[in-house]
Amino acid sequence: MKTKIRHMGLLPRIIIAIALGIAIGWISPEWAARVCATFNDIFSQFLGFLIPLIIVGFVTPAIGDIGIRAGKMLVVTLLLAYGATLLAGYTSYFTGIWLFPSMIGQDETMIAVEQGSATIEPYFTVGMPPLMGVMTALVAAFVVGLGIAVTSADVLRSAFAEFRSIVELTIRKAVVPLLPFYIFGIFLTMTVSGQVGTILISFAKVIAVIFGIHVFILVFQYCIASLFARKNPFRMLWTMMPAYFTALGTSSSAATIPVTLRQTIKMGVSEDVAGFVVPLCATVHMSGSALKLVACSMALMIMQGMPFDIGMFSHFIIMLGITIVAAPGIPGGAIMASLGLLTSILGFSEAQNALMIALYISMDSFGTACNVTGDGALASIIDRFFRPKPRKIASIV
Repeated sequence: MKTKIRHMGLLPRIIIAIALGIAIGWISPEWAARVCATFNDIFSQFLGFLIPLIIVGFVTPAIGDIGIRAGKMLVVTLLLAYGATLLAGYTSYFTGIWLFPSMIGQDETMIAVEQGSATIEPYFTVGMPPLMGVMTALVAAFVVGLGIAVTSADVLRSAFAEFRSIVELTIRKAVVPLLPFYIFGIFLTMTVSGQVGTILISFAKVIAVIFGIHVFILVFQYCIASLFARKNPFRMLWTMMPAYFTALGTSSSAATIPVTLRQTIKMGVSEDVAGFVVPLCATVHMSGSALKLVACSMALMIMQGMPFDIGMFSHFIIMLGITIVAAPGIPGGAIMASLGLLTSILGFSEAQNALMIALYISMDSFGTACNVTGDGALASIIDRFFRPKPRKIASIV
C-alpha cells in the first residue's frame, strides 16, 4: 500500500488532499485547524524563500544554453514559440474578460480567502525572508545568462548547471511531496471558515472555460500551420493525437518527445527540422501553460474583487512567456516557476497561490498536451522556410 501511494501521481494526491481537507474540515476541532495553519505558514515561507532561487537556478542556465546554439532556425523557432505563448495568454485574458464576470462574479466568502485563513491563526511562525526580490532575481538571471552565452564562461555554466540540479532536487524531494499536505491544510481551514462551497463551484466553471480555450488554441494553431504546409489542418491535428494522449498520461513534455517527433515527421515535416524544433519547443513553447495561468489568476481576482487591467496582465503575460520557459520538467513545474510573478505583479497572497497550485495541477496534463501538440504546428511552419533541399544525384551516362 505504501509503495502504491509513493508512486501515485501528483494529481491524484492533490485530489485526495482536497477531498480529505473538505471532509475533515466539517468535523475538525480548532486545534487541528491551527496545526494545519501553522504547517501552511511555514511551508509558504519556505516557498517564498525558494522562488528567487528557482528563477536564478533555471532561467540563468536556460539562457546560457540557448545562447550558445546561435542560428537562424533557433532565433525563428524561439520567436515563433514566444509569439504563440503570448497569443495563448492574450486569448485567455480576453475570453476571461468576456465570460468570467457573468459566470462566477464576486463573492464575499471568496474575498475572505485573500487574507488566507483569517479566522484560523497558526500557533507560531518561522520567518524565511528570500535572499532577493523576484524582479531582482529575473534581472540577475538574464544578465548572468547572457554573459555566459556571450563569453562562453564554461566554469559559470557548469556551476549554474549544478545549482539548477540542486534546486530541482529540492523541488522534487521537498516541495512536491509536501504540496498535497499544503493543499489539504488550505482546504481544511477554508472548510472550517465556510468558504469551500463557493470555491469548488467556481473551480468547475473555470476548468470548463479553460478546456474550451485549449481546444480553440490548438485548432487555431493548426489552421495557421496549414497555410504554410498546404494541408488540411484537421488531418494534421488528427495525426498529432498520439502525442496529445501520451502527454495526457505523462504530464511531461520531455517524456512525450519521442512520440511528438514521430508524429511530426509522419505529418510531413522533414526529419532534420523536426529533430531540431520538437525537442527545443518542448522547453520553450508553453501555450497551454500560459492560457491556464492567465485564466486561473484572472478568475481568482474576479472572485475576490481584486482590481486589474490589461496593463497589469500584459506585464504578467510578457514576463510569464519568458519565465515558464525555464520551468522545471516535473508535474506542476510551470506554476512553481510562476509563483514569483503571481506575487510580485498580481499581488497574490499565500492562500491565493495555494489555490492557484490546486487549480493549475488539476488541469496540468491538459496544458502539457496543448503544449506538445502545438509543437507539431510550429514545426510545420518552420519546415516551410528551413526544409533541407533534396540532393541532386548526377546521372551516369
